Amino acid sequence: MSEKKEPSVWQDFKAFLMRGNVVDLAVAVVIGAAFTNIVNAVVKGIINPVVGAIGTKNLDHYSSCLSSTCEGEQSIQILWGSVLGAALSFVITAAVVYFLMVLPMAKYLARQEARRKAKEDTQEVLEVTELEVLKEIRDALVAQRGSGHDRQ
Repeated sequence: MSEKKEPSVWQDFKAFLMRGNVVDLAVAVVIGAAFTNIVNAVVKGIINPVVGAIGTKNLDHYSSCLSSTCEGEQSIQILWGSVLGAALSFVITAAVVYFLMVLPMAKYLARQEARRKAKEDTQEVLEVTELEVLKEIRDALVAQRGSGHDRQ
């Protein structure tokens, strides 16, 4: 009896690397890293100065003290300014990504889909029209044969 040889670890690894998912993931990581630089530049260069004009750019120094004294090693401080700053940064970054990248891309893809559907509908109308013409020709030929047989 012949035994089936199991693929080696190297062959499995090679098959894993050759899958499209790995390549797509690698491309996504590289594009994501480049895209991060764009988003950070927009946030730091445009959004943060606008927010800074209204309030402060750095919220890290806002805190509350839970202990009786806020001096020294015994103090217990809640750095709520850091949390608020991180949350605002996240919301601003998400808004920049959505309004400058996701929304325009969704509109572009919707237009492309509408064009594709319009093209399919036109092709379908042409196919139906051709079918109708062929049916009319068939009916005319049948009628012509029928009228020819009636004379004999």
